[in-house]
Amino acid sequence: MDSINFDINNALKHYMDDPASIPTPEADSALVDCENEPESLADNGLINSILNPIVDAVAENPDAITRAHIFDSLQFLLKYTSFLSAHALSKIFDLITSGLAAEADVVHHDLEAEEQELLAHHKQLLDIYAFLLQWTIAGVEAKAAEKASNTVTSRGRGKSKKPTARDGTWDSSAQLETALNTMVKALRLKLARIFMTTSERDTFIGLLTRPVYMILESEQRTKNTSIRMHCWKVLCVAIKHHGHGYAAQISIVQNLTYFEHLAEPMAEFLHILAEQYDYPQLAEEILRELSNKEFNSNDNRGPKSVSTFMIKLSELAPRIIIKQVTLLAKQLDSESYTLRCALIEVFGNMLIHLSKSAERGENHKTQMNAFFDVLEERFLDINPYCRVRAIQVYVKLCELEQKFPKRRQKAAELACRSLEDKSSHVRRNAIKLLGTLIRTHPFTALHGAQLARKDWQERLNKVEEELNALKPPVDAPGLDGEAGNTSVDPALLDEATQMMESPRKQPSEMTEEEKMAAIRKAQEEAATSEAIEKLTLTKRYYSEALKFIDVLHDATETVCQLLGSKNKSEVIEAMDYFEVGDAYNIEQNKIGIRRMLRLIWTKGNSDEGKGVQTHLIECYKRLFFEAPGNFNANDAATYIARNMISLTFGATPAELTSLEQLLSTMMKSGMISDLVIAKLWQVYGVQKRDISRTQRRGAIIVLGMLATANPEIVVGEMETMLRTGLGAHGRADLQLAKYTCVALRRINPTGRQSKDSAIKFSRLPNDHALLTKLAAITEVPTDSKEWYGVAEQAINAIYAIAKHPDVLCSEIIRRKTRAVFAGPPKSRSASSHEEKPPSPTEPAAEPTPAEEPNNPDAMDEDEPISVQAPAATQPEDAESKKQHREHAIALSQLLFIVGHVAIKQIVHLELCELDFKRRKQEKEKAAGTTNKRTSLSASASANRRKSAGPKATKDEEDQDELDLIGGTTEDDFTEAMFHIRERELLYGPQSLLAMFGPMVSEICANNTTYRNRELQQAATLCLAKLMCVSSEYCEANLPLLITIMERSVDPTVRSNAVIALGDMAVCFNHLIDENTDFLYRRLSDPDPSVKRTCLMTLTFLILAGQVKVKGQLASMALCLEDGDKRIADLARMFFTELSTKDNAVYNHFVDMFSLLSSDASLEEEGFRRVVKFLLGFVEKDRHAKQLAEKLAARLQRCDTERQWNDVAFALGLLQHKNEEIAKVVAEGFKVVPTGPGQGQQGVQATQATQARA
Repeated sequence: MDSINFDINNALKHYMDDPASIPTPEADSALVDCENEPESLADNGLINSILNPIVDAVAENPDAITRAHIFDSLQFLLKYTSFLSAHALSKIFDLITSGLAAEADVVHHDLEAEEQELLAHHKQLLDIYAFLLQWTIAGVEAKAAEKASNTVTSRGRGKSKKPTARDGTWDSSAQLETALNTMVKALRLKLARIFMTTSERDTFIGLLTRPVYMILESEQRTKNTSIRMHCWKVLCVAIKHHGHGYAAQISIVQNLTYFEHLAEPMAEFLHILAEQYDYPQLAEEILRELSNKEFNSNDNRGPKSVSTFMIKLSELAPRIIIKQVTLLAKQLDSESYTLRCALIEVFGNMLIHLSKSAERGENHKTQMNAFFDVLEERFLDINPYCRVRAIQVYVKLCELEQKFPKRRQKAAELACRSLEDKSSHVRRNAIKLLGTLIRTHPFTALHGAQLARKDWQERLNKVEEELNALKPPVDAPGLDGEAGNTSVDPALLDEATQMMESPRKQPSEMTEEEKMAAIRKAQEEAATSEAIEKLTLTKRYYSEALKFIDVLHDATETVCQLLGSKNKSEVIEAMDYFEVGDAYNIEQNKIGIRRMLRLIWTKGNSDEGKGVQTHLIECYKRLFFEAPGNFNANDAATYIARNMISLTFGATPAELTSLEQLLSTMMKSGMISDLVIAKLWQVYGVQKRDISRTQRRGAIIVLGMLATANPEIVVGEMETMLRTGLGAHGRADLQLAKYTCVALRRINPTGRQSKDSAIKFSRLPNDHALLTKLAAITEVPTDSKEWYGVAEQAINAIYAIAKHPDVLCSEIIRRKTRAVFAGPPKSRSASSHEEKPPSPTEPAAEPTPAEEPNNPDAMDEDEPISVQAPAATQPEDAESKKQHREHAIALSQLLFIVGHVAIKQIVHLELCELDFKRRKQEKEKAAGTTNKRTSLSASASANRRKSAGPKATKDEEDQDELDLIGGTTEDDFTEAMFHIRERELLYGPQSLLAMFGPMVSEICANNTTYRNRELQQAATLCLAKLMCVSSEYCEANLPLLITIMERSVDPTVRSNAVIALGDMAVCFNHLIDENTDFLYRRLSDPDPSVKRTCLMTLTFLILAGQVKVKGQLASMALCLEDGDKRIADLARMFFTELSTKDNAVYNHFVDMFSLLSSDASLEEEGFRRVVKFLLGFVEKDRHAKQLAEKLAARLQRCDTERQWNDVAFALGLLQHKNEEIAKVVAEGFKVVPTGPGQGQQGVQATQATQARA
């Protein structure tokens, strides 16, 4: 038979150009007939008839492959692999693999037998089989890729394709592994004896390695561990024994650039090559090449793949990386942040490797310091991802056994600085690093893990005292021979030595006692020296611990601010930090734990919002509501109750409101057991032994909060509350009485809480013991400021639970009026004279004395004495002053009650109206279903009356009420309520409140006559509340209130007036709308509390749409630069919220800019900060362009350089892309001399240009 004349180079040339161009003249005629119809090759019968004889021939002798018809037939089939069935391709694959394996065995035998003459023949056979195997694997991979794409397509369309005979269910993995094993077998031959030249051998090696790289290009194949390991084996043998290293280097670098999935596998391959085959040179060469590689700025894939490769290699083979680290460090200057991130992580892995290394030489220390220095530098990388990676690396390093104390301190300081980074991603990771530093801190050797600064400071002070006690005084004699004799003349010493020679020899002969004394002295000195050394080390240990704690304290302040971040994951990280810090007893963290409470109000519309709330509850649950595991149920309940009470200690009103929401949410979720509630009642109601007031108060505060979720908590213990909070304990502690009233108010929830509550309790009759006690608590004789809070909450409770609260409150007012005007006031407690005067700060709220001076009668000294006051004509004695003050306090309390009852009566009327409408709707619904059963209902009603007695009678009375309601329309009822509010309450002949309206106006209008400060505060508050009742009364007294707001010297009064105007803007908008300028003026009030109150009031009114914004927003913008941080933060919050409402900031920007630019009090730097902040809300390109045009028009009208600079600065912040504007700005502000000796004067740019022309 004809043998082929095979030239591998020629064959490869055709194959690389186009496999289909390879001529196959000797192919089987049956195959040639199929050339025009390749689809017919799918017939397995045809293919088997051709392949079976070939298989038999090759199996008998591998030389059979050289027969022309066999070789060409196989080449013909390989040209059309895409048309072959899986069965046929598998058969060809087996044929060629087994042929190569058999030939390898024959070659090995002949090489051993030194059969030199056969080597040329074997070379040709090996080339043929390797060439065909390469072609076959290419066909197999193409088929596998086609199958994978078909599967994806069918999934995408939702159709599942049934496997056909052609597609088969063939998995070629096993055959691939066999083929790869065969390649290894061929590579283990002594190829240098077969292939005489290097190029011939390289060609053969390429035939075997090229398919391996082709297999690795498939991500699916690379994920298969077995195939991957077989590929590595082929490449390792080729590189180690046959000089494939350089070719492999080129291929690997290319693969890293184009195939992302090969990054980690290639690192694994190089690790295996270095470890198992002792060939690290390839990895080193690749790293060398990558260190010099420059990536295109638009290329994202390349740097990403190389980065992953380097990170993985540094984990697997750190010793290889560490040799090339100097070269790799050049990429730290790369523009690609991905590469810089990778190198940061690589250096971290190097540090992990070095820390675990047994070697501890000087070189080791130098290397570690160099890596740490790079990591610390990267905390300031320009890209936030690199900064984040540096922080993440430090988090990993913190978990190591080796603590690196000095570097940890530096890391803590860097993390503390990173908390102020502009990137939330960096800030979040900085918080995480600080938490990890706390958890893994090294100061656990002597005193446990706690980090309370107070304890560590005490320890340091103690050590310093001990050190000072051990160290000898500086001027102690005889401790240092030379020091003790420095003043002696050397000549005298010489003479003494000569004369006293013989006596100096005697001390050498010491007695036993002297020897023992000398030994003891030496031992004591050694012990002292050792103790000093030990204490010095201890002192350094304590000092380092304190330095670390101080950094954490500084960080905590910033983390507290980050609780308000918009990034929810950052907020959650901050909560975790505070939880960790609390476990280590860091004092400052307790502030953060309190601040966390406000997060309960995070909007829960999104998953993020709900996540914050849920996380907060979980944190608080772990901190306060989980007892130690060894506690029994009773002890656990006591522990939790104590924790709950402790949450109220020192809490601000805002914190208490947030705590109420938190506890209410937890109560609804069933997280608080009945046993804990019982323990709280025990603390509140205990009578036999004394407990602190704060504990008893805390218990009722918490119970009142829990009652918002379940009012039955309070209902069941009304007797306890009567006995304790409204009894002797309450009279002695007015705060306790106040919170008892708050808890009682929860019996009948109002507002939103009433909607959530499923249980409704019927109101109590006015003669009920509870209501009697509530009324009595308002008449407690005291001048304590706490009385106002008690009175307010008592009235609130009466209106919440009494059936006829107006009647009961009328009685309270009558009794209080008689007490004030009928005779001298009752004697008050001895301690009451030491109390500060009450100072109501807001309508419907408890007065606070925060702004009061220490002298309660300061107004008497500051204010001019009225001529009308009879007591002004002569000096008053102490008793007279005391009596006047008591009268003023009594009148103040009366006016406070009157004002608060007026406000609550309005609310009561509104609730009556709502109740009327609800009952009317219910009656109309019921009427529709009962019309058909009228007679039956009537008889049933009669029977119920007879059988059920008094209760049934009451029910029938209620039904009669409903019958009366039926004839009244809703409009009639609303009009009646409006008439009562407008004309009856303050002007009705039978109205009790009508008597006080003129009196309050009189007191407020004549502040020189009624000059007591407390009285003026109470009267202004009462006036404001009465003005909210009737528009007529409001209109009549509005000028008076505005005058008080403008001229009062008392900031508390001014604050109350501001809030009152805000309330009236809601009630009677038409009256206040014209007077809003007076409100805006308070933004420049000299007192920060008034300014803050005004800002909050205006924020509410503007955002709620209650007042129209005209040109006054500039006053709000000025608050952004206020010296009081709270005011500036409030202003920022206002503009942030305003920006969400229909482009409001954009619409008003030009007006704000004009006023801000002309404000002489605002410095240029401050102006720029405000403008930059405001323009941050102009996001739309269209708006930016329009604003730029409006501002650019002002450039020509600027009279001063400052004005021009202001406009130019604003234009620079806007993304307008207008070349004309840019050109005008670039020309700058033009100045020309206006005459000799007159200096220079700024003129318009256009005029200057014309003058030069």
